[in-house]
Formats: sequence, structure tokens, C-alpha cells
Amino acid sequence: MVDLTSPQTVLSVLLWAALAVYGLSAIWWLVETALLSRNWAPATDEAWGLDDIQVRILTIDAAAVVQQTVDALPEGIADVRVVAERDIDVEGATVHVVPEEFDCKATNKGRAVEWARRHVACDTEYILYLDEDTLVTGLTGLPDADFVQFTEKPIYTGSRLTYLCEIFRTGYQFEQLGFHRLSYPLYAWGGGFAIRREIEEELGWNVATITEDTNLIWRAADRYDLEYQLVDKRFRNQAPPSLWAMFKQRRRWMSGTIGDDHLLPPWYRPLYFTRVVAWSFSPFVPLLVAASYLLPGTAPGMDLYSLLSTGLLGILFVYMLFGVVAYKKHPVLWPLYLVLTPVAVVLHSVGAMWGLLRPVEEFEVTEKVTADTIEEINAGLDDGELADHDGTERLVRESSDAYDAHLFDD
Repeated sequence: MVDLTSPQTVLSVLLWAALAVYGLSAIWWLVETALLSRNWAPATDEAWGLDDIQVRILTIDAAAVVQQTVDALPEGIADVRVVAERDIDVEGATVHVVPEEFDCKATNKGRAVEWARRHVACDTEYILYLDEDTLVTGLTGLPDADFVQFTEKPIYTGSRLTYLCEIFRTGYQFEQLGFHRLSYPLYAWGGGFAIRREIEEELGWNVATITEDTNLIWRAADRYDLEYQLVDKRFRNQAPPSLWAMFKQRRRWMSGTIGDDHLLPPWYRPLYFTRVVAWSFSPFVPLLVAASYLLPGTAPGMDLYSLLSTGLLGILFVYMLFGVVAYKKHPVLWPLYLVLTPVAVVLHSVGAMWGLLRPVEEFEVTEKVTADTIEEINAGLDDGELADHDGTERLVRESSDAYDAHLFDD
């Protein structure tokens, strides 16, 4: 008979419980990327043209950054609106300033988009929301869907470690290829998505949240038989310029997700819980592996545990591998990034753990840099290349392979 109070049994239960939480998250990622994504195909039928899109760019007052975002839009988009907190001058766009006296349930960015919903005229089929630093790439039209999510590819802005973490995160986000099979897409990237104007008008943004993009898609999924389409165009946004900025960004993402989890149906809760824990505490996965090898025979099933925990550790390297493929890094450099996977895992998780343990309720905009700075620090970009980009082609160059090889020399 098993002694439930023995140290060996208690240790075994704790270790297997931790492995189960991490394992379910990893298995679900594999299901999304390997199985649910099988019916995904690149959108080739662009039922709606550029003249069916109104662009709305959200900012506080970063005029120089927004100007580059506007300049990068395809010429076919005629209706470009900038929703700002302060009066700024942006050529090629109509600037709308949110009045200080405007009040609603939503705060920060949500307050701005809710004001725009009420007061900015729109007669197009879609509204394309962009962050102030989003450089549109490969945009020639939209498929016929209620919610069109574009993929992202953060560009290097000066912090080599945050850039590494963004490559890792981009690899993990390959799971988005399976979101069209889900009733509730698990998150949305507000830096590049289009939504039918009619749905946006009916739903509104007047809710208290700091992750208004994911909140919107969850509410839309609850109310409509939502048709979701992922378009893999890799819009270019900026990696956080410092580790501290990234930690605060991830903290906000986690805090917002926790605050909005009531919008998910009960059958999504186990998946949600395992993902939250797995992201926040993923640096502890190597400890599970170490425990299985350092404590052989001290708890039942440790041989099997060693095998499973080692496989789980390997999944973290798979995320990074997918990331370097998305970034089109030369295969010669893949070992460099794979070796640095543990660094990315730890740093990527710090802000999430912070948000889980001490959620934040305030929105803080991540600092952005200008196009000149990006061109200067990315060796593969020529002077003026970003300014010449017209949004209809992919912007794939950012740094030379030789430069990447020395990214982590500091």
C-alpha cells in the first residue's frame, strides 16, 4: 500500500503535477501547429481592396514614429486616421485628438479607440488598426473575414537581448496558424489587425481592460460566429529598446490576460491556466529535468519522468528554431540562437511572472525609436530604405548574417 504521507510520494505528486501543467501547454502548441494548422492556407483571395480599408493608428504624441508608419502604407489606402492624445502634425493622414474631458469605462488606448469609434467617420468595410510603430508589409487587400490578424516580426532597436526574446516569441506564435479552428482565438495582436466596421461599431471598446485587442476578439467570439483569418505578412514592429521596457510590456500582457479571463467559456479555462503558468514559470522546466536525474529512485516513475521532462525541455528549443526560420536567419547561425534559448526563455518569462504575481492595472506605452535609428543600427538596411518602403512588398532585410553572428559579443 502506498504511503501518501511519505516524502517520496509527496515529491512524486508535486513533480508530476508540475510536469502535467507544462506538458499540457506544450502538447496544445504541438496540436495547433501540427494538426489544427493543416487547413490553414495563405490568403490568396483578396475579396476587398485597399479602398475598402480605413487605417487607424494609435499614439500619444510620437509624431516622427507615426510619420514613418503612414509613409509605409500602400498608396491605394486613401483614408488614414491618426488617433492621438496630443495635437501632432503628420503628413498624409488626418489627425484626431482625443479630448481631455472625454470619459468612459475604457482607459488609455481603449479610451482613445472608443472615442474614435464614436466620433471618427468611417464608410469603409474594414478598419485596420495599427500601432504607432507598425510598418505594413505585403498589404494589397483583405480576405473576406470578420477579423483579419496579421503576423508580426519585431525589428532590432538596440537591445540584443530583447531582440533574442522576440525571435523566441515569434517562434511560439506559429500556433496562430491553428487559431481559425478555435471558437475563441487565444489572443490578438493589436499592432496589425482588421475588423469589419459593423462589428467594431456594435461591440465598441468601452470596457475596462489593458489588453483591449484580445478583449475585443474574445467578446466578438462570444457574440458572433466569428470568421477569423490569419494573414502571414510579417508586419514589422519594434522590439522593446531595453530589458526593463520588455519586462513592463510582458507584465501588462499577462495582467490583461488574467483580468479578462472571465470572458472565456469554462471549457477554455484548463488551457488558459496551463498556458499562463507555463509562460510565467518556464525557466523552471530545467529544474524538473535536473530533479529527475539527480533524484533517481526517490519517487515512483522517475525513469519515465526523466524522459518526459527532457522532451519538454526540448520543446523550448523548438520554439526558438521556429523563430529563426520566421526571421529567415542563415542556417549557419541557427546553433548560435539555439544555444541562447535558455537566456531567451528566462528573460521572456520575467515580465509574465511579474504580471502573474503582481498584476498591473495601468497602461504604459513601450518606448519607440525613429526610422533613422533603426537604419543606423541594422547593418543590412540602407539609409532611406524604410522611407522608400511602400507597404506592398515584404520588408525582410534588417541585418547581415555577419552582423547577427556578433549580436551577442557584449
